[in-house]
Amino acid sequence: MKRDSERGKVALEHGAAKLFLRCYEKEFGVEMRNIWHNTPSKPDISCYQGDALLDIEIAHLYASETEAMAVLGRPLSISMQCALAKMAQDPSDQKLLAPLQRLLKQKATKRYNSTRTWLLIRNASPLWLKADFEQQLTNIEVPKKHPFEQIWLLCDFYKGDMLRLV
Repeated sequence: MKRDSERGKVALEHGAAKLFLRCYEKEFGVEMRNIWHNTPSKPDISCYQGDALLDIEIAHLYASETEAMAVLGRPLSISMQCALAKMAQDPSDQKLLAPLQRLLKQKATKRYNSTRTWLLIRNASPLWLKADFEQQLTNIEVPKKHPFEQIWLLCDFYKGDMLRLV
C-alpha cells in the first residue's frame, strides 16, 4: 500500500512539473527539459531551464484533508461526505487563504541540498479558479524567509493558468 501511495505521489508531482514546464516554456520562450525525481534532501524534481539546472519543490493545494482524500479517490465516510458538501457551499475566500498560507509557512521551514530551488504549488481543489487566486493576490502573505528563488502557482489542475507569487 505504501509503495502504491508513493507511486501516486510521484505521478502527481511529475504531472504538475510537466504541466508547469510546458506552460513556462510557452509563456517565456525558455526551454524547460528533462524531468527527473530526487531523494528527500533535494527538492522533488530537477530539470534544465535552458542550460541551467533547476530544482523544483512541488506541493498540491487542497481546501481540506477530506477534500484531498476525495480528489485522490480515497474512501470517505458519510460524515466526511457531508463536510465536503457543506464546504462547497461556504464562501471561498477564507477557504482559499487559510490552506494556502499554511502550505507556504510549512514549505518556508524546509531546507534543501540545492543551489536553485523554485516552489510550485498546484491547485488541486475544484473549488477555486485563477480568478479566485487573482482576487486574493494582495492578501497572500509569503513568509519573508524561505529557500525559494521563485514561487509559482498553477491555478488549475489541468490547465496552464499560472501566477508568480515571488
